[in-house]
Amino acid sequence: MTRHQQLQRRLGVFDATSIGLGSMLGAGVFVAFAPAAGLAGRFLLISVLLAGAVAYCNAVASAELAARYPASGGTYVYGRKRLGAWPGFVAGWGFVTGKTASCAAMALTFGNYVAPQYAVPVAVAAVVALTGVNLLGITRTALLTRILLAVVLATLVFVAAASIVGPHPGVQAADGGAAAGVGGILPAAGLMFFAFAGYARIATLGEEVKDPARTIPRAILAALAAAFGIYFVLALLLLNHLSPAGLAATATPLLEAVRNSALGAGAPVVQAGAAAACLGALLALITGVGRTALAMARERDLPGALAHVGGKHTVPFVAELAVAAVVIVLLLTTDVMTVVGFSSFGVLIYYAVTNAAAYTLPEHPAHGPRWLNVTGFLGCLLLAFTLPAASVLGMVGVLAAGAAGRFLVLRLRR
Repeated sequence: MTRHQQLQRRLGVFDATSIGLGSMLGAGVFVAFAPAAGLAGRFLLISVLLAGAVAYCNAVASAELAARYPASGGTYVYGRKRLGAWPGFVAGWGFVTGKTASCAAMALTFGNYVAPQYAVPVAVAAVVALTGVNLLGITRTALLTRILLAVVLATLVFVAAASIVGPHPGVQAADGGAAAGVGGILPAAGLMFFAFAGYARIATLGEEVKDPARTIPRAILAALAAAFGIYFVLALLLLNHLSPAGLAATATPLLEAVRNSALGAGAPVVQAGAAAACLGALLALITGVGRTALAMARERDLPGALAHVGGKHTVPFVAELAVAAVVIVLLLTTDVMTVVGFSSFGVLIYYAVTNAAAYTLPEHPAHGPRWLNVTGFLGCLLLAFTLPAASVLGMVGVLAAGAAGRFLVLRLRR
């Protein structure tokens, strides 16, 4: 069996938590609220609760598995170890393809906030710069993530203050969003789950965390608890301030909340915070996708060259550069702002495998009984297949193409 060079354990609880929380806040606060409000209307808070509940099941399962298998790759590794090669491949392929598209969407969102007329070139520059940071080592990644996270948290406090101070245009607005009704709760929960998926980055960094049996569970649960509290409070404030219809009608709800308040002069602060959030999420996404690609290459489910680890800072430089190259190609050739639903479906399938793998563990902690794994598995499938049909069909096609490719490669090897 080929031996691969190992990554180095340099991250503590605070660094790992920062990477997970930075990824979640960048994706969720600035991307998922508006389309979710368009589906659920006044019932958005129920969607946030459902997404958070499923995310908790997944977080507990991820924490159990990551403590037992502290290697790069997350559920790709867990699926292979507990369920077999094919479930592991489905999880890894869904994560790599869905999150690579998410990287492109996050980079373009950054470009739109910073320089709308030159959004694509700015997005490409951001991908190049952040890949450079990642190549300097995981500790540099964690440091930049902490800085960006501090900027984002300060921005969210300012948005909350603006939403409380008012005046509240949503009070006088016709509440068209209410018509979205109960039928939109589950699809909206599926979209909101996109916002909770960042703690997966902690598990994918399992090979670079100090004392993983202790650090990873604490970091995952701490990041999820913080993100859930922030999402729930912001959703409550935005619904009251803008109304469900007003929230659904804007692609930049946090910026709109400040502009329609007595603190409207602070709108540039929100733009800067949104840019920082996108950079933080993009940084964590590139890191997580690179580590999963590394793990898949070690098992020959992706080209073996992606398994190379080296350089002064001991990083998977080939996988990092390959991810960056694919993201840049997507930015230059496709409409990448339609991938939230695709990414949600892929990540929900990824976590369905996580829960199934955790169910097979011989021992479970008191806060993570086996029935919680069943609940998480069924919850993931329910949210995945109630997403908009285009998202479901698109990612099913991507998963099927990956599975067909793996099948052909295995036949050729035989």
